[in-house]
Amino acid sequence: MNDFSRAITYLNDPFNWSRPNGITDLTLEHVGISAVAVLAAMVVALPIGVALGTARRGAGLVVVLSNVSRAIPTLALLTLFAVSPIGFGNRATTIALAVFAIPPILTNTFVGFRGVDAEVREAARGMGMSRAQVLGRVELPLALPLVTTGIRTAAVQVVATAGLAALVGGGGLGRLINLGFGQQDYGVMIAGAILVAGLALFTELVLATLSWLVTPGPRRLPFLQVRTTSGAGAVPEPTASGVLL
Repeated sequence: MNDFSRAITYLNDPFNWSRPNGITDLTLEHVGISAVAVLAAMVVALPIGVALGTARRGAGLVVVLSNVSRAIPTLALLTLFAVSPIGFGNRATTIALAVFAIPPILTNTFVGFRGVDAEVREAARGMGMSRAQVLGRVELPLALPLVTTGIRTAAVQVVATAGLAALVGGGGLGRLINLGFGQQDYGVMIAGAILVAGLALFTELVLATLSWLVTPGPRRLPFLQVRTTSGAGAVPEPTASGVLL
């Protein structure tokens, strides 16, 4: 029996799912770490992105913040936290993943709000809308596709990276990978990798569906949109982090 077959056998064993600290418990812990990290990143990145985007200034600051955040490896942050008062465990992993999730959310939020046509804003103000009404009823719906794309990108990246928690005494599905590697049981290690990859794909599917549901305007089924690459009427699709500023 090869390693991949042992991984499938491990995943098909109900005991491995139901036992304490089994696959079910580790999956829930993995989702919890990822969710808290993304929410923390949203609390930091969304207000900054909205403020700078509506002011149409600060592009250089957004580039610097995004590049600095991307340049710091998550594993390096975990190593630094290990010798700091933060220490080991899920808290250190959550903070490191939140830093990792900030760039795509910040960049896409900034670009989304900055891209709102100034004439649309002026027309809304001319109709007697307050600044808060313009932001919530005009600018937010127009920027929402890019904002949700940034959140979705960050969430998938965090879910795929949260397995590093096992390296600093944390939980999550990375413990299976760490256990398999330590015991040289590559079947368990492959099973853990399959679960992490599957959870990342499931996260992408769920968030893409939610993004499709909350985005105003004509709707087409997600993942089945026909991309127009040429022609005068071509409309660029929302991009993930790294869009040109």
